[in-house]
Amino acid sequence: MIKLKIIFLGTPDFAVPILEALNDKYEVLLAVSQPNRVKKKGVLLDTPVAKKAKELNINLFQPEKISDCYEEISKIDADVMVTAAYGQYIPTKILKLFKCAINVHASLLPKHRGGAPIQRCLMNGDKVTGVSIMEMTKRLDAGRVFSQKEYVIEKSDNNTILFNKLSIIGKDLLMDSIEDIYSGKNKGVIQDESQMTYSPNILPEEEMIDLCKPTSQIINKIRGLSYEPGAYLKVNDIKLKVFKACEYQYFGNEAPGTVLCVKKRIIIKTLDTAIELLEVLYPGKKIMSGHDFSNGQKIFTLNDVLK
Repeated sequence: MIKLKIIFLGTPDFAVPILEALNDKYEVLLAVSQPNRVKKKGVLLDTPVAKKAKELNINLFQPEKISDCYEEISKIDADVMVTAAYGQYIPTKILKLFKCAINVHASLLPKHRGGAPIQRCLMNGDKVTGVSIMEMTKRLDAGRVFSQKEYVIEKSDNNTILFNKLSIIGKDLLMDSIEDIYSGKNKGVIQDESQMTYSPNILPEEEMIDLCKPTSQIINKIRGLSYEPGAYLKVNDIKLKVFKACEYQYFGNEAPGTVLCVKKRIIIKTLDTAIELLEVLYPGKKIMSGHDFSNGQKIFTLNDVLK
C-alpha cells in the first residue's frame, strides 16, 4: 500500500462515503467544501462533507472561491487531490500543485459532462449510467478516464436513490484505482469527443411539470428531481411538489392538464395518456401519498384544466 497524503474536495452526500474511505486508508490532510447555505430555524447547516470532516477531525476549508485558498493549499504537503461533486471550477494553478488530481464523476464519460449528470440521465430516460474515475484538467470533465463501472438504471430509481448507489460504486472504484493512478501504472484513456454530451445544473424553471408533454417525459422529470429539488405542478399559484407518479392508461380527447379524478386519487391528463400522483408535498405540510392527499384537498377540481 502506498501511503498517500490527500486533499479532498466535495460538498453533498454523494461525496461523504468517498471521503470516509480515503480517510480510513490514507491521510486526508484537508477537506474543502462549498460554504454552508441551507438554513434551519435561522441557523446555517453544515454541508454533508463539512459535517463529516468535523466528525473525523479533518481540517476544513469552506471558501466562496477555491482560488482564494491557493496560498494555504500550496503550503500543504499533499500528493493527490480528489474531488467528488465539489461544485466549483478548480483553477489550473491549484491542480498543478499535485502529482495527480482525480475526480469521481457520476456518469460514463464522455456522456453527461457537467454538474447534473445523475438528474439528467433520469430526465433523459437513460437505461444505463455509471461512474468514471477521471483526470482533472482545465476543461470541464474532459480529462483522461482511468476507470469506469456501468450501472443499469432500475424503474424504482430516482435522483436520491441513484445518488446513493453511484456514490458507493464511485467509492469502490476510486479505492481500486487510486494507487495505480498515482504510480503511473494506470495512464488513463483519452475521451472520444464525438460522443460528448453535456448535463448542466438544473435551472429553477425546469422544475415545473409541463402536462403538455408525453407521460414518459413527465415521469422521467419527476424521477430526476426527486427528492431534491423536486418537480412541481403549479395550481392556483400553489407549487405542489410531486415526488412520485405513474402512468394511468387513458386515451380520451381532453386537453392536457385536465383533472380526470379527485376521489381517492388524483389523475391528470397528459399529452398522450395520464398520470396518477403517488407522492406529493403541499407547501408547509409533510410528504403524503396521493391517496391521502386526495382526501380533503381543495386545489384540484374535477374537469378543470391546469395551465
